[in-house]
Amino acid sequence: MAKKRKKKKHEIEHINESWLLPYADLLTLLLALFIVLFASSSVDEGRFAQMSQVFNEIFESGGSGIMNESAPTTTPVPNDSKGKLEENSSYLEDQKSLEEMQDNLDEYIAVNELENQFETELTVEGLLLTIRDSVLFASGEATIAPQYIGLANDISRLLTLDKPRQVIITGHTDNIPINNAQFSSNWELSVMRAVEFLKIIVENNEVNPNLFSAKGYGEYKPIVPNDTLENRGKNRRVEVLIQPLVMEDGTAIIPQ
Repeated sequence: MAKKRKKKKHEIEHINESWLLPYADLLTLLLALFIVLFASSSVDEGRFAQMSQVFNEIFESGGSGIMNESAPTTTPVPNDSKGKLEENSSYLEDQKSLEEMQDNLDEYIAVNELENQFETELTVEGLLLTIRDSVLFASGEATIAPQYIGLANDISRLLTLDKPRQVIITGHTDNIPINNAQFSSNWELSVMRAVEFLKIIVENNEVNPNLFSAKGYGEYKPIVPNDTLENRGKNRRVEVLIQPLVMEDGTAIIPQ
């Protein structure tokens, strides 16, 4: 009986692997595409040029490389952060000026032991100086008492403005009704006290009177309830508000 002849290795059916070549080419092109997209999204042109040179050497075939095009020119995008920084810088500079004015006032108040009569506060509306009426005015009067004229002059000079600013002076009273030969209501008393102190400031400083205004709220804007003698004394006050030149959002305030 004849022996069955074994197949030699070269006679085994050859497996068709021709698909691997286009598949490898596709992966290579995809890799190149992703690299191009990544490099194009970056504003670092130096890094883009280096990557371009490397892949030109890899993929160059008979002619120019696939990345021989010059690095893309990027159009600068408006930098919102830079704009906000500049706006914030203007705001901070303006706040610094108000803080310096506040420091001068606080030093004068401390040296003269006037903490119970004067108070300063830096608010979103500006630098606020609060003066208790007992420091300036006699009860029911709108004329500054003679013994306080020097004090009023000192304070007015400390309010020297580094730049033209709007200044609002406001008078307030307690809720005790008033009706005398001069004033028929607390409205009138509060307004006239504000006007009196406004005149002191304007007369002692080289300022533009158009930037100053006075108003009175009478008893209608108390800071504490009018239920005790001490609280009523706190509500009788004159407030000087020195307004900022730049808002927190960077908006400039132009004095009118």
